[in-house]
Amino acid sequence: MLPLEAAIGLKYLQRLRGFGLARRKSTGMDCYLHDPQATHALGTQLAQDLPAGSILLLSGPLGAGKTALVQGLAAGLGIQEAVTSPTFALAQHYNLSGQSGLPVLVHLDLYRLELADAADELFAQEEDLAIGCNALLAVEWPERLSQLPKGAWHLHLAHSGEGRRAQLTPPNGYP
Repeated sequence: MLPLEAAIGLKYLQRLRGFGLARRKSTGMDCYLHDPQATHALGTQLAQDLPAGSILLLSGPLGAGKTALVQGLAAGLGIQEAVTSPTFALAQHYNLSGQSGLPVLVHLDLYRLELADAADELFAQEEDLAIGCNALLAVEWPERLSQLPKGAWHLHLAHSGEGRRAQLTPPNGYP
């Protein structure tokens, strides 16, 4: 994997580190990710910076890097298990490597749920679990929900040239 500096550029790394997600008020972040390794590196950094028990909504078109970002989140949380898109399973729970028990990451993919009621019900169940475990809840395709949850971080990924653009928006009123 490329060092974070090479992956997303020193200018953005300085902004990310100065971003202080868990430490001070922020207006968000916008950066260019050159390749999937950069997307993974951003996820690794976010896993360290997002407050415990956060909800991270991941939006963007197919192939924009949402699952690569979640793989980085898992790596940043110390999860060594292979992370795949839960498109067919809808939800995956990940524990710390070598440990059983409560998950530290809950990964939802709402893509296949066309009815907002079904997406809302699954989200509510998984949110309860994540809250109970103080786990990070990463939600792909949150636009399937009837309304976006309050207090959630939102990361939009979009294709941009050879790479992708990542725009992170903190919850309203953060911190």
